[in-house]
Parts: sequence; structure tokens; C-alpha cells
Amino acid sequence: MSTTHPSEPLPTAAAWPADARAAVVELTRTLRELRERNAQLQHALDSRIRIEQAKGVLAERLQLSTDEAFETLRRAARSAQMRLHDLAALVVDSQATPPLVAREIARRRREER
Repeated sequence: MSTTHPSEPLPTAAAWPADARAAVVELTRTLRELRERNAQLQHALDSRIRIEQAKGVLAERLQLSTDEAFETLRRAARSAQMRLHDLAALVVDSQATPPLVAREIARRRREER
């Protein structure tokens, strides 16, 4: 229960004991760090999901194993100096295999001969 009357203003943070102010500062810093970490982890998860989707799409379209599909995706992104996540999104969002990936497939097939 509150010891102040409802019409009385609540004490300002300056009126709090020093240890309480320090605890609030520390909790605020921790909360900010946890929110940032959460956002980073969510981004990593979203990126990983997109890459897994692209692996599945390429495996089905090109009759590759998922390992071969990932290697193709990775090499195509690297040769184009593109982030893997961005190329994966392009694969998933496209009806046809993107030219970057098609070139990598052609290169791999030439090497196999």
C-alpha cells in the first residue's frame, strides 16, 4: 500500500536513495542490452530460416541434395560479393532460379566433366 496521499506527488528519482538510483540505472542498461541481443538473435533466426528455404527451393528445382544446394548458394553469393541471406531471399522470392545461381550451377557442371 502506498504511504502517500493520492494528491501528493510521487518523489522524484533525485529523492531516492543512491543505491536505488544505481539499481535503476543498472537495470535500464541491462534491459537495453537484452533488447539489443534479442533483436540480433531474431535477425539471425530470420536469416537462417530464409537460407533453409532457399536450400529447399534449389534442391527441388535443380535436383540437388540440400548440402549441394547450400554449397551452390554459398559459392554464388561469394562470387557475386553478396550476402548469403540476400541471395537466399532472391531465390525464395523468384519464380525462376536467379542468374547468379544458374551461373554457379553451370560452372560446377563444367568442373564435373
